[in-house]
Amino acid sequence: MRRRINAWGSLMSFASLRLFVGLALFAAAAPAEAAQTQVAVAANFTEPAKEIAALFKTKTGDEAVLSFGASGNFYTQIEQGAPFQVFLSADAERPKAAVEAGLAVADSRFTYAIGRLVLWSKSLDVTQGDAVLKANAFAKLSIANPKAAPYGAAAVETMKALGIYDAIEPKIVQGASIAQAFQFVDTGNADLGFVALSQLAAVTTGSRWSPPQGLYSPIRQDAVLLKPGADDEASKAFLAFLKTPEARAIIERYGYGLE
Repeated sequence: MRRRINAWGSLMSFASLRLFVGLALFAAAAPAEAAQTQVAVAANFTEPAKEIAALFKTKTGDEAVLSFGASGNFYTQIEQGAPFQVFLSADAERPKAAVEAGLAVADSRFTYAIGRLVLWSKSLDVTQGDAVLKANAFAKLSIANPKAAPYGAAAVETMKALGIYDAIEPKIVQGASIAQAFQFVDTGNADLGFVALSQLAAVTTGSRWSPPQGLYSPIRQDAVLLKPGADDEASKAFLAFLKTPEARAIIERYGYGLE
């Protein structure tokens, strides 16, 4: 009887060992749970950011959860403790300020794109944009809020450089972001407007004029790792991915300059 019990015990021990080994191998083969990073993205970068995030997920399995808006509004939210981990601004000043205020990781800031301003209309011929602006023969001109959106500030700077801002100012309608400034023109609520070149990547209607870049300060768009993402591997990986040839090719395809 004792021999039968020992034999049965040995059989059970062997079966338990096989089960343990099987579970261990399954655990080793199972993919790691995908991580997420919360990314605040300047509105002008909406479409390229979506493409880059999709490619990032394909390559790494991790997900970049994107929120879009005006850079100035995002900075205010970050100051107030919003849980963003990465900030893709439309300027260099706010990411720099975030580092100086202790809201972002020192040495994580870099320029991911250089934006370009465009005057666009669906109803007017604006190919001679400076002449069109000086003629002032339109009802409304759309720009982004210059206090919150760098492209709006660049639009004001351009009009002042042309000496026409004071005459046009009563006709200006402001969008909360460059996305809303684009929408005003797209829906016909403004005859023309200053938008980001990247927003016109898939647009075939209307006409456009690119102001000489000497009329406005370079729109250097910086990325930075925020303090909530300081120890987050997915956040650091997404910023690193922005520097890869694949991501840079997408950025360039949308009309941005690169360093």
